[in-house]
Amino acid sequence: MNAARLSMITLGVADIAESKAFYEKLGWRASSSSNDSVVFFHSGTAVLGLYDRQALADDATVANDGAGFDGVAMAMNFASEADVDAAFAHAVECGASAVKAPQKVFWGGYSGYFADPDGHLWEVAHNPFVELDEQGRMQLPD
Repeated sequence: MNAARLSMITLGVADIAESKAFYEKLGWRASSSSNDSVVFFHSGTAVLGLYDRQALADDATVANDGAGFDGVAMAMNFASEADVDAAFAHAVECGASAVKAPQKVFWGGYSGYFADPDGHLWEVAHNPFVELDEQGRMQLPD
């Protein structure tokens, strides 16, 4: 058994319907297995889930007292700087908060950050050192 894989990311959100609408505006496609309590989005080899923030904390048996940066950022990688700019602008048009406009970064790439309606950080990036396959997945060396 290979447990070293990412199957799903679940975001704790304040309003499932509002968050679902936001991600659909971004272009994500919800699965028919979604319902009023949980939403599942197709995302290549992993699933993005939306679940009530308090219910998620309860399920994990942790306190729901985090505010601001939770130490996690998700990323969408693109083939070019122009694609990053377009994705960032689209996210802001869909209701995201601009956190850091796309720009050249210290590691040699190009990236920016936006936050979804619950403050979850998303990086949009172009990494010139990593190839993307036809589905947009990062191709890392072994």
